[in-house]
Amino acid sequence: MASESTAQHWIDGEWTGSSRTSESIDPATGDLIGTYAEADTATGQAAIDAAARAFAEGTWRLDPMVRATALSHLADAYDARVDEVVSTLCQENGKLRHEAGFEAHFIPRALRFAAGLALQPHGRVTDTQPGRQAMSLRQPVGVAGIVVPWNSPAYLCIRALAPALAAGCTAVVKMPGQAARTAALMSEILASVPELPKGAVNVVVESGAEVARLLVESPQVPAISFTGSTATGRLVAQGAAAHFKRVGLELGGKTPHLVFADADLDAALATVVASSTVFAGQFCMTGSRVLLQREIAEEFTAALAERLESVRPGPASDPESQIGPLIDKASVARVDAAVEAAIAAGAKALVRGGPSTRPELAGGAFYHPTLLSVPDSSLPIVQEETFGPVQTVQVFDTEAEAVALANDTEYGLSACIWSGDANRPVRLARQLDAGLISVNSWANLTVEFEEGGFKSSGVGRLGGLASVEDFLEYKQITQDYAPPAG
Repeated sequence: MASESTAQHWIDGEWTGSSRTSESIDPATGDLIGTYAEADTATGQAAIDAAARAFAEGTWRLDPMVRATALSHLADAYDARVDEVVSTLCQENGKLRHEAGFEAHFIPRALRFAAGLALQPHGRVTDTQPGRQAMSLRQPVGVAGIVVPWNSPAYLCIRALAPALAAGCTAVVKMPGQAARTAALMSEILASVPELPKGAVNVVVESGAEVARLLVESPQVPAISFTGSTATGRLVAQGAAAHFKRVGLELGGKTPHLVFADADLDAALATVVASSTVFAGQFCMTGSRVLLQREIAEEFTAALAERLESVRPGPASDPESQIGPLIDKASVARVDAAVEAAIAAGAKALVRGGPSTRPELAGGAFYHPTLLSVPDSSLPIVQEETFGPVQTVQVFDTEAEAVALANDTEYGLSACIWSGDANRPVRLARQLDAGLISVNSWANLTVEFEEGGFKSSGVGRLGGLASVEDFLEYKQITQDYAPPAG
């Protein structure tokens, strides 16, 4: 088992330490949780070698029923320890308990869906002309390198790992230092599933990027799945291009809420607030842009400001908490600097939140929500991902103007349309540059359907039938066969 005090790597079916260690910190209190082993290049190479052996030897890549059984049993194992997953996310990630539960509930569902995909490896076969048969086979590419972010580490790991395993790949999972305890718990759960071959999944932890860079550059790793910032995603794509790897990238977002005058404004208001406070705004689909039709703009903005001002920050241990901490105090300083720069550039502070001044929260990384009215879309606070509880407000008159404002950013991960008109959301959804459109809702994620971004929000899709595509190669085989005698 992993050490109670020092979280270790899981490589080739064994717990493995490192010469270097770092500290795990509770972002709600600043207290030390424990330490974790820091991976280096040698650690990463050992994990790659183990995954490559597991792929080449044995029948994992060849036996879809074994893969389906393993994924199904892994779902059961997560179900059995879901309370531990939730508690670990609360302590290490700063999530409130209901937020951690929301993240954790996706995991067994994603694994069970992937178990079904494992049993559907079918290609195609047909006679292309008399006496000639052609077939198309799908086969796993090999070792998948999965680079996981810290903001929702439990689910975002499984979201990529499950389809990789379903396809028949083996994997090296690089977890961030801020999720070291989550990584250790995940490894314990993996170790409890006997159908998973030794070395099929290897989990390493690092606070830097040595192992991530190794995965991207290694010729032994033909597929990369990365979730994180757009800036880092560009570097991943550039590095992977040297070996023409299959690369799936889910990157940043600037989700707009398009709120029309005929919407259920009470429902919209409650969700717009939640879209800023859930995960303390550290979510690629945080509802950071509020676009309001002019007729209701003043009323809605006043109500939104009132709600945001009353949001109560606090730790998961306090049932009255309405927003948890940012991941660390450096993030508090970064978000506050972005707000200050926006105000200096012409934004008006309707709610000027900022670092918490409550004495009992002084040790944590708490940040009160902020609401800004912006003169146009050119400000960096509109164009760049803030990754904190900051929203901007803009006003539109027509559908065309709403769509233009929504699309006026390099991102295209998600968008929300609020309207009582049955036709308008269908009409507008086709015009928005975003991979997930939520109608009268927000971030309405569904494991069974594809998720991913347009433009600088990424390439490839996770979830749905397409989730295995980044981990498969297609092979065409053509054979001439003798015509029947006589």
